[in-house]
Order: sequence, then C-alpha cells, then structure tokens
Amino acid sequence: MKLTDAKLRNLTTPGKHADGGGLYLEITAAGGRYWRLKYRHGGKEKRLAFGVYPAVSLKEARAKREAAKQVLGHGADPGEARKAEKARVAVEAVNSFKAVALEWHKANAKRWAEITATKTLKHLEADVFPAIGNRPVSAVTAPELLAMLRKVESRGAGYTATRLREFCGQIFRYAIATGRATYNPAGDLVRAIVAPDVRHRPALTDRRQFGQFLRDLKDYQAADKLTLLATRMALLTFVRSQELRHARWEEIDFEACEWRIPAARMKMGKGLNQAHVVPLSPAAIDTLRDIQALTGDTPNVFPNTNGADGFMSENTIGRMLVRMGYQGRQTLHGFRASARSLLSERGWSVAALERQLDHAERSKVVAAYARSEHLDERRKIMDDWGALVTSLEAGDNVVPLGKKTA
Repeated sequence: MKLTDAKLRNLTTPGKHADGGGLYLEITAAGGRYWRLKYRHGGKEKRLAFGVYPAVSLKEARAKREAAKQVLGHGADPGEARKAEKARVAVEAVNSFKAVALEWHKANAKRWAEITATKTLKHLEADVFPAIGNRPVSAVTAPELLAMLRKVESRGAGYTATRLREFCGQIFRYAIATGRATYNPAGDLVRAIVAPDVRHRPALTDRRQFGQFLRDLKDYQAADKLTLLATRMALLTFVRSQELRHARWEEIDFEACEWRIPAARMKMGKGLNQAHVVPLSPAAIDTLRDIQALTGDTPNVFPNTNGADGFMSENTIGRMLVRMGYQGRQTLHGFRASARSLLSERGWSVAALERQLDHAERSKVVAAYARSEHLDERRKIMDDWGALVTSLEAGDNVVPLGKKTA
C-alpha cells in the first residue's frame, strides 16, 4: 500500500514503510525519518539515500525515485552517478570564476597599492561575482560576460565597465595559465565596451583664481579646525586623498623636513617597496605643528573627529569645499593638477614634477627620476610651492619666481 501525506504525518512506528518501486521511509528507534531507495545494479542490491522527511516531501522523494529509474534504464548506477555529480560540483566550485578571481587577486595584491587592491575587489564583488561568480571559469561565454558589462555600462559607469573587462581578461588568462580554462572570452569584447572620455577632476590652474581660493580658505570659518588644516596640508603637499588621510605621526620627520609615505599606501609605488619622500616646506612644517597641537597625542595625523576608530573620512574635505562654494571648481585631488600647472609655469622640469606627484613613469626621462633620487631638486620644488602658496594666500602682487631665477 502506497504512502500518503496524511499517513506520513501520523506515522511513528520504527521500521521500513514502503511506497512502491523500491522507495520507502525508514523510521529509526530514535525517531529519525529517512527516505531510501532499494535497487539492483550489476546483480547487487544497493541503497540510495534521498534525504530526511519532512524536509524532503513525499512528492520530492517520488521524483528522485523516477530520476534514479531513468539512470538505471540507461544501464548506469544511480549511486555512482550521484557520486560523479558531487565530484563535478566540487571541482566546479574550486574552479568557479569567483574562486579563480580571488586567487588572481591575492597573487596580484602583493604588488598593488592597498587602495588598488581594495577597489578592484569591491568592483568584482559588486558587479562580476553576482553575474558569473558561480559559473565554472571554463564555461563562461562572451555573450554572458558582455551582458554583465552592458548592465554596468547602462547605469552610466562606462569607465568601470571597461576596467571590469580588463580585469576579467586578466582573470581568464590566469585561469588558462593554471590549467582551469582554454579560452579568454574577454578578448572578444575589446571593442564592445567603449571607454568614455576621461573627465578630469575640477581644479583651479589659473594663478589669480587659485590665489582667490587660498584667500577664501584662509578666511573660511569652519566648525572643525582640523579639516581646515588638513585641506591646507593637502594643497601644500599635493598628495592623494588616502595618502593624506592615513598619515601617521611616525612618518613625519620634523628635523629632516620629510614625510615618508610607505610604499603600500602609494598608488604607483607598492611594487618598488620603497617609501615616497615628500619634502616639507617651511609652510608645511608650520601647518603640521598646528595639527600636532590638536592630534599629536594620537598615532594618526588626521583621526576620525567623530570619535570612531580610524582616519578622517574621504568626503570631509570635499564637503567643506562645497560649503565654501567651490563645487565643480576645486577638489582635493584637483590640488595635484593645480600644483603641477602652476609649478610648470615657474620653470620646473616635467620629470621632477611627475616624480613628486608619484605618477607612473611614461618615458625614459621621467623614469630616470627614481623615488630616492633628485631629492635636492624636489626639495626646491616643494619650498617654491610653499612660498607661492603663502604669497598668493596673503594677496601679494609680487610672487617670487621659481627655478627661472634660481
């Protein structure tokens, strides 16, 4: 007599309760309820487990029985087929796109700057893994990769889409090199995703306008003095946001007038394993002394002012610039463009400026300015910049010239 849902709900007698076709529910003395299938293959009687009732319903158990019969009908052993499927799933899990991507990321993070490694992983987790992360890396096709990239592109993130295509291409090449794939579908999409025109961050590069900004900054009544000082330090050193915000007092050498930023925090320098030296002008030293009076008892130069652990938020300075009325005109990152433009006008070499900005070496000339070399010239550049900022800040009509009068 076949089982029914009503009978199963009230069935408590230990033993094997048949449903037909080899399927039965086994109730143990301890009260456990297990679905089993008895079948024969190769002249031997075997058992196959289908799960626990009621997590596996009667309807589901019968469906599993019919599927097993189909396997038997083709001359195969359903028990062995299940083992093979489990092995296949396990192999695919190890060789999924996500697993290979994380392995690739871990290998490359050793030579990347921390901010690059973090952003790359965030982009993969946000856009790539949800779409193809669980797919076997060898099975991902160009159309499904393109669909993922189009979705990113459609929200106005065209540059991110092009970067993700590049990342995916590197991941597939890594999979090929390690024997997990034989084809790189990202290679077929080189022209399918077009990078948008680069939008440079707003920056004041006209001397008069930049001077007005400096005077506005000097006169601005900010509720948080540390934010004002951080902004001044940013424009005097023109380092990147994370390099500034994550500064620690142990990196500052007041006697040598140097700030040594660890290579791990630099965008371009992690692979060099060498600190980036930022010469500190007298103006920068004076600003640091003012900051030291506020945060000198903490390890971080710019701690979180809300009492939370960590560093000043990446949006703190930007929000203040907006409140000052400079939205769309000047940004924290824009200080780098302002400094480069105004210093170039004063006769300093492109190579030395690029090295001080810690830009990637794009020519043999720039490459010659190794991180630890030509410090004398870079000290003069930073002193000249400090003097220029101080003069413009004071509204002086006569600004001392830089290298051209040296």
